[in-house]
Amino acid sequence: MTRSTVQLRRISAPATLLVLFALIPAALSAQSQYELPRGDGEPYRAHPEAVEAVNKLKSPYCPTMLEVCPSPAGAALRDSIADLAEQGRDADWIVEWMVARHGEEYRAVPPKTAGGFIAWTMPAFGAVMLLFGTIWLLQRMRGTPVERPDTPVAVSDADEEMLRTAMRELDAEEEATFF
Repeated sequence: MTRSTVQLRRISAPATLLVLFALIPAALSAQSQYELPRGDGEPYRAHPEAVEAVNKLKSPYCPTMLEVCPSPAGAALRDSIADLAEQGRDADWIVEWMVARHGEEYRAVPPKTAGGFIAWTMPAFGAVMLLFGTIWLLQRMRGTPVERPDTPVAVSDADEEMLRTAMRELDAEEEATFF
């Protein structure tokens, strides 16, 4: 390396850092092109119908709900929904509008029909019924305890002698032998 190249590198490193530090405040203060503008010092409040509609939809641009989709297209769709709500459209109309444009698979809540309600609630109902059925079956299997008589059962002398012999053999086998 020549002497001028080394001097240039010594100068360019601090200059690069100075330029980067000068750009940081500008980057932090810049407003995203997808962020909604603020009002007169008040935080922006989305229209309630728009919020309700967005909460009922999945994003067609990423595998999440529309309300948390980070893509620019998702933000643009949320803005379009906010515009429709500001024009006086209700949440159900907005949801149907979005489903008509993108497809039924982006609906996150069941439609307000009997079939949709049954289709969305049947798995939960089945799980609850399975739980109750399991509890009933376990109680049935456990049953009522067998009552034991308070009086001891008489054992014959031959059975008692066989039991004592078996106990002696067991004790002899369990006896520890040390070497």
